[in-house]
Amino acid sequence: MKALATLLGALALSGGVLLASPAQAAGQWFDVHVIDRDSGSRLPLYRHDGQWWVAGRPGARYAIELRNTSGTRLLGVVSVDGVNVISGETADWQQSGYVLAPHQRAQITGWRKSEAEVAAFHFTALPHAYATRTGRPEHVGVIGVAVFRERTPAPPPPEWSEHRRAPAAGEAPPSPAAPAAAAADSESGAASRREAQAAAPRLGTGHGAREPAWVTRTRFERRSSQPDEVIAIRYDSRENLLAMGVIPQHPRQAQAPRPFPDAPPGPGYTPDPPAWR
Repeated sequence: MKALATLLGALALSGGVLLASPAQAAGQWFDVHVIDRDSGSRLPLYRHDGQWWVAGRPGARYAIELRNTSGTRLLGVVSVDGVNVISGETADWQQSGYVLAPHQRAQITGWRKSEAEVAAFHFTALPHAYATRTGRPEHVGVIGVAVFRERTPAPPPPEWSEHRRAPAAGEAPPSPAAPAAAAADSESGAASRREAQAAAPRLGTGHGAREPAWVTRTRFERRSSQPDEVIAIRYDSRENLLAMGVIPQHPRQAQAPRPFPDAPPGPGYTPDPPAWR
């Protein structure tokens, strides 16, 4: 199946390899980070109950940074709050996405409006999120990336293929390999159960000011109709993540109250020498 995908051209950053610790990168085929665009820093990722979380700051613009860690082109179908960031449709794996060259790194900074513009992502109150305003509040609070490998042309059959030995009498032909979908379905079901148990997010992603972000188009044929990897990063305010136990709290050690907290510890005069022994 052929899919028309959007190639990150002008948005692409340096192709050099940027190493990231496992605690700060989600994904196997893609390294995925959330960038605070106001400070330029990566938001820390927290692992809790099998899910990745980041703490958003209301009003802050953010970007989704992708880095292709493989030696081949990859397609990433990106969603925010259950909405495809290119088309604005309710997200599905088979929709358009961003194609990254081997080891390419790029930032997705907003909802795509054309091949030249996006509307900036920013954290906002749930009622002001783009998904809420378009009547789809059910999945607000999650960033998703579905990763697909590219189909490569099949090699020509070997010359001896038509002379292979036929099965002997009573010998069953070899059975095809069993599909590997069962494990993925099991993991998906467990993730859905964890999703249902998690607290409802209070932050969403708004439809911000338009800004330039150039892309071009390319052809990309997916190796499979199922993604090779699905990366999900949930987000909420820092206060809510603390209350939910996502961010561990380190209680301050209690100190005895002092009547004059700003006073120096001593009178400031020369102390007596130690007593003779």
